[in-house]
Amino acid sequence: MMGGYCGKVLRINLDDGSVREQSPNQDLYRKYIGGSGIGARFLYDMTDGDTDPLGPENPLIFMTGPFAGTTVPTSGRHQIIAKSPLTGIYGEGDAGGTWGTGLKRCGYDGIVIEGRSAKPVYIMVREGGAEILDGQSLWGRDTYQTDQLLKGIHGDKVTVSCIGPAGEKQVRLASIMHDGSHARAAGRTGLGAVMGSKRLKAVVVCGRMEIPVADSRGLKRSIKEISPTIIQKTVGMKQQGTAVGTVGAEKIGDFPLKNWAGSTWDKIENISGQRMQDTIHTGRYFCSGCIIGCGREVEVREGPYAMKGAGPEYETLGTLGGLCLVDNLEAIAYGGELCNRYGIDTISAGSVIAFAMELYERGIINVGHTGGLELDWGSDRAMIEMIHMIGRKEGLGELLGRGVREAARQIGGTAGDYAIHSKGLEFPAHDPRAFNSLALGYATANRGACHLQGASYFFEKTATMPELGIPQPKDRFRADQQGEFQKNTQDLMGLMDSLKVCKFTLYGGLRTTHIRDWLKYVVGWDMGFEELMTAGERIFNLKRMYNAKCGITRSDDTIPKRILSQPRTRGGAKGNLPPLEPMLDEYYIARGWDKNGIPLEATVDRLNLSW
Repeated sequence: MMGGYCGKVLRINLDDGSVREQSPNQDLYRKYIGGSGIGARFLYDMTDGDTDPLGPENPLIFMTGPFAGTTVPTSGRHQIIAKSPLTGIYGEGDAGGTWGTGLKRCGYDGIVIEGRSAKPVYIMVREGGAEILDGQSLWGRDTYQTDQLLKGIHGDKVTVSCIGPAGEKQVRLASIMHDGSHARAAGRTGLGAVMGSKRLKAVVVCGRMEIPVADSRGLKRSIKEISPTIIQKTVGMKQQGTAVGTVGAEKIGDFPLKNWAGSTWDKIENISGQRMQDTIHTGRYFCSGCIIGCGREVEVREGPYAMKGAGPEYETLGTLGGLCLVDNLEAIAYGGELCNRYGIDTISAGSVIAFAMELYERGIINVGHTGGLELDWGSDRAMIEMIHMIGRKEGLGELLGRGVREAARQIGGTAGDYAIHSKGLEFPAHDPRAFNSLALGYATANRGACHLQGASYFFEKTATMPELGIPQPKDRFRADQQGEFQKNTQDLMGLMDSLKVCKFTLYGGLRTTHIRDWLKYVVGWDMGFEELMTAGERIFNLKRMYNAKCGITRSDDTIPKRILSQPRTRGGAKGNLPPLEPMLDEYYIARGWDKNGIPLEATVDRLNLSW
């Protein structure tokens, strides 16, 4: 077998309790790389548009990549894939931490879990096999408690992937959490609900196998050359985590405010990375193999929001904070802690709460709908109580836990005007009016609105990639030549999600030449630039083909009217509106899709795919 891979995938059926090993052929690895790519291939072959996302027939797929478990910087990541119960289309989440490395060191590249258990269970994976164990004593526990209990049973060296009460109740915003209080999440698209539907509480891994590489000396030399640059260029994340970007994002008009209706905010400093550093920050933590260390440990020592755990990321500050106009950092930290314990995606949680606050302001809902809770802008109490209601699937929280698209549909009237999503997935905390390319990226990302499936805005800030025709950062308000640009960045991100390497390395100067070198030194493949990028293109198109089976067409490749027609009136993105339709025309041509957004037969054939 090649270096970097174990050559085995576990297939576990919860219906009959069977556990077996599958050995994919080398062609699958080379065409789809790992992680997101191989996971998408499995999902495409196993499900279709008629598959019930919460039915036993929807598989839950955990995949690593060839870099996971090696010394490649920031490679401690894994991908989780399933049909999404939130969007009804392709769903996936990318998570850091230590779990992916733990699985790889058990001797497996991935796990495919099918069926549904009759009672709560968890899976224990060790070197050479796995077993399904009774999980009834874990059911009802939050994710931190679950992690602690399983370590009490199996020892401190195990790594736990688990759901909280929200996943058990199949809340469609539910995430899958890792590493206990260090809280690394596969947060988006409701994958925790899929896990809950299977009555699967956790997947525990414990292995010590060394991952073989083709050329350890060459790999060490290459890593030594690039690591100092990555460390130097990402020093802000070392100091303040991803929250380092909050003040700058608000200045350029990127930070989300008041359910995307606000323009500027004079309270941004109250929830900044610097404020966190000066007040509640106590330490930092790293994902496996990381040289950046963006994880924040925080503690609120007293008061109603006393907590100790993972600090809020930029996205949490943007959604629980900016979208809701909550400027109480301690409350946001506590809200993030609640989401982590319940197992809820903080991006979607903040989005649905802000949506409800706007409906409350406009009189579309009232205290009769909220159980007496006043959903006023800036109310930290309202934000916290709504997280509890979503996590417990109670009252208005039961409806909001279905996501803004479904909540708006059920409320009716003009509620849909204030539901900010694409394909059913709530916006992350970056405004397409600040980066035109993000409008195109959100509209076409395969899992719905996502800033990281294209990450084009990286290359409109500070990142460069000369080999992709980006020798210097692009103009963020440019309206033309966006199609090829977006295609290329999406293909690159799909590749990185399959190799399993953190995208923050792009800010640190990572190039495709480094990726090619690491593939050669780890796996033994001398893969040229064209073959490398074609793999990323193949992966992206396979996901689009899956979505086409689910009924996705051009009419779904859009973003809300508020973003396309209501400009910010002040600040760094004042007056800009992204011209989506002409950008979409360019993009379809660059992709080799027809006018309805369906991959052309010639494109499918060129990429060695088939319907």
